[in-house]
Amino acid sequence: MTDDFTPNPAAQRIYPEVAAGGFTRHDGFIDFFQRINALLGPESVVLDFGAGRGAWTDVGLSSFHQNVRDIGTRVAKVVGVDVDPVVLENPKLDEAHLIVPGEPLPFADATFDLVFADHVLEHVDAADAPGVAAELQRILKPGGWFAARTPNKWGMIGIVARAVPNRMHVKVLESLQPGRLAEDVFPTRYAMNTWKHLGRLFPPASWKLAVYGHASEPQYVGANVAAWRVASLVDRLTPPRMLPTLMIFAQKR
Repeated sequence: MTDDFTPNPAAQRIYPEVAAGGFTRHDGFIDFFQRINALLGPESVVLDFGAGRGAWTDVGLSSFHQNVRDIGTRVAKVVGVDVDPVVLENPKLDEAHLIVPGEPLPFADATFDLVFADHVLEHVDAADAPGVAAELQRILKPGGWFAARTPNKWGMIGIVARAVPNRMHVKVLESLQPGRLAEDVFPTRYAMNTWKHLGRLFPPASWKLAVYGHASEPQYVGANVAAWRVASLVDRLTPPRMLPTLMIFAQKR
């Protein structure tokens, strides 16, 4: 755990509750992973879909954030898959697999109690999306959960991201998020990023689907207090279906 965490100065100015634990009332990271923790038990077998190198271990999270995220300390096993070989170096996985987009996942039917994808679905190609949903259904146990956090295609971040060519994403993110490493930036597709997409991919006959919009703190505007106030006001005035992030919880029937 890291004990030298320093909250964003703008967050400290606008959200005084940051002093009590290092997070705001709008923290999407906490919202997402606390709900995942509520679905897990000590015997759970979990798949981190798009686990990457485990970047969350070195981005200066508070101790509380790291504890909520470190689900491997509370379950039987955490397996990770990714299209990037860096997944094989992820220090928080009990088992790691390199996968190929469009190919079946290397697991038996009904292997996992929960699969989660944190900012991964936006990178799935449209041609691969039906297969991804089918594989998730196959590898989950009956009653198991798929949980995802992903940008809303019709939210402000999604609209702006789609307006910027993929080749320029690294440069843009370097200016907005100076600590973001180039190896943590991937092309965006937005084929699984609307209520309509998700309703088709996780139909009621096979899934119990819950999707809701979420507006986290506007970390993407840096540490400028005025920019934070404007971005926060925009989020408060935005209709729920256009909020920046989709939280997705789908239970296999």
